[in-house]
Amino acid sequence: MNHTQTMSQRPARRFWGWGALQDHLLAEEASVVAEAIAAHGVDPAGPPPVVQEFTLRPPRVAPPAALGDMFSASAFDRLNHAGGKSYADLVRMWMRQPPEVPDWVCYPPDEAAIVAVLDWASSAGVAVVPYGGGSSVVGGVEPPAQSVAASVSLDLERLDRVIEVDRVSRAALIEGGTYGPDIETQLRPHGLTLRHFPQSFAYSTLGGWIATRAGGHYATLATHIDDFVESTRMVTPAGTVQTRRLPGSGAGPAPDRLILGSEGAFGVITRAWMRVQERPRFRAGRNFRFDTMEAACAALRRLAQSGLHPSNCRLLDAAEVAFARVGDRVSPTLIVAFESANHPVDAWMVLAAEIIADCGGVALLDHGGARAADEWRTVFLRMPYYRDPMVGAGVIVDTFETAVTWDQFPAFYSEVRASVAEAIQRVCKRVAIISCRITHVYPDGPAPYFSYSVRGPEGGLASALAAWRDIKAASNAAVVQFGGTITHHHAVGRDHRSGYDIEVPSLMRSAYLDVKRRFDPAGVMNPGVLIGGL
Repeated sequence: MNHTQTMSQRPARRFWGWGALQDHLLAEEASVVAEAIAAHGVDPAGPPPVVQEFTLRPPRVAPPAALGDMFSASAFDRLNHAGGKSYADLVRMWMRQPPEVPDWVCYPPDEAAIVAVLDWASSAGVAVVPYGGGSSVVGGVEPPAQSVAASVSLDLERLDRVIEVDRVSRAALIEGGTYGPDIETQLRPHGLTLRHFPQSFAYSTLGGWIATRAGGHYATLATHIDDFVESTRMVTPAGTVQTRRLPGSGAGPAPDRLILGSEGAFGVITRAWMRVQERPRFRAGRNFRFDTMEAACAALRRLAQSGLHPSNCRLLDAAEVAFARVGDRVSPTLIVAFESANHPVDAWMVLAAEIIADCGGVALLDHGGARAADEWRTVFLRMPYYRDPMVGAGVIVDTFETAVTWDQFPAFYSEVRASVAEAIQRVCKRVAIISCRITHVYPDGPAPYFSYSVRGPEGGLASALAAWRDIKAASNAAVVQFGGTITHHHAVGRDHRSGYDIEVPSLMRSAYLDVKRRFDPAGVMNPGVLIGGL
């Protein structure tokens, strides 16, 4: 029997971890992970789960015969669509106990098929969860836990084309299921790029980026996918919403702004016109160390308010450089870069370096200089692969991110770390190292991104999962209490609902519920995510 049987046309993915089945840690990376696991005082993880260890209930409903050839009930497909890639998602797979598994996985070939599926699901009371690359880390793509007739994971991988390129207006019409690498491959012959590179780039799609308001490559200016969206098309159970393609408009509340961040609760994003750009040809970058985080943040704020708009402006605190083994491994490090398609950027780098030097920044020379950015980028992209065996070994490894204004940031940085450290000490009876990097900056504030790892309490993976839930609740409460947003770019999903319900005014939440009921009268679109209990 083929236990990896799938209807997917993409390389088979790990349902228990990040990436494709054939991916693996390099020998040097495996050594680093083994060292980290040993430092936590736990034994290495056993073998990862395999399909035959799971007993799945049979599908509770059957799709219409006319649609049946796009539905899969294979155990491998269903497990791969049972959740995203959060700590909770992965540890439950390592426990061989996913809470819910979709009854079916549907691979629609086009928009007409999506319309047909939504019509059937609405009439049959079947929940539909739109699925792009499955990289959600906030509980955004798991089947609903509440009572439904059945659930279908709607995988959009076959809507994978750049349909049209408008070279004059510098825009491209792209289908919602197109993965990041495929977007770039199809734009490259035109000399264009979308230039949106989240950490999940290889395993996420345009529709997913729009639905979750994903953050990308740029640290300033165009920091989110929002900034690249020209118009959108969304299929809902009540009909199709097509917004007009315009460079800008002052005509009332923007319809696209309702679709951006909707997380599949209103409908399925099938295509969008995206603003694209010439591929960069000129680059300049340097890296700087600081004696203190306070001095580094002063430099970062001045850069953000200087009008220079660096493309990369990433600050790693002392714990982060030690954990990632970049730079000199001990000093807060600022990675700065500029890029352009049409002019040299060295002059901008010189001006940035002057600002940084005024704040006490010291340029890292070659060993820790140019290499620091490369080292960090490698660790950043490979980190999900490091995490998987640590999760299986009983180490709680997670991140949370936010944004806050500059005036609040110094207190925010210390108070959030202290609150989360206290929660970890309380539930795990151990001290965790909590690191922070600042991923995006604005004239009015930074977007800090915290990471931590700690050995779970006694009792195995079930105890670790319970402890994680307490830590997650504490981190959610802390970022909101001390003035930040519940999420800067990871979306709301189910895991951030507590903070989102505080952040959004109650009257606005009521209006969103009314929109939900209008677009999705039967309440079948990703129920339980983002809005109310619907």
